[in-house]
Amino acid sequence: MNLPVPDNYIDIHNHGAIAIENVFTVENLIASEERTPDETPGLTYSIGIHPWYLTPENHKELIKKVIIFSKHANVIALGEAGFDRIKGPEINLQRDIFEKQIIISEEIKKPLYIHCVRAWDELLAVRKKMKTKMPWLVHGFRGKAELAEQLISRGMYISLWFDFAIRPVSTPLIKTLPPDKFFLETDGGDVSIVKLYEKVAVDLEMSIQQLKHLFFSNFINFFGT
Repeated sequence: MNLPVPDNYIDIHNHGAIAIENVFTVENLIASEERTPDETPGLTYSIGIHPWYLTPENHKELIKKVIIFSKHANVIALGEAGFDRIKGPEINLQRDIFEKQIIISEEIKKPLYIHCVRAWDELLAVRKKMKTKMPWLVHGFRGKAELAEQLISRGMYISLWFDFAIRPVSTPLIKTLPPDKFFLETDGGDVSIVKLYEKVAVDLEMSIQQLKHLFFSNFINFFGT
């Protein structure tokens, strides 16, 4: 298993990542893709069924794939999985496949990455129903402080959407987040994780080195490594 070191920049969620010196990346593998996990230095993986690519025809095959790949030593999380009320199949199928991925996460004791669009009530209801123990990471977050507090109070971490995090509008939220409960991500966007660190370090009145050590500590706590 690849792991970061305290001096790394940590990109907690990406798509199409390549190895970059001094950057540690969690690369997302969508189960409907043909890619597979490997041992590339500086990269580790999550694997899940994204609601955008879920259909009544493919869900059984995709669950089998997640079960197989989730056991790979360099796959450290399930997901991204969850709900999307804008793009995806009917909500009952989304819920069923989401719950199946939760069960896998709980059985193999690897945390779960969450994709959620306009379905926060459904997400919280499933969290309560399933009585989950593994931590969840809500990626691409750009909501209000009240929603962030609600999610964190239920055992979830927050990863800020890159385009939101880099802009001044995110600063008030960043200042209110518990420092030990959030991460930064590039999500395959045209932005450097270094630039995100530089902006958030100013928001939190920290040095880059302090911020690196904060997110390294968060990584260790979230993944239980």
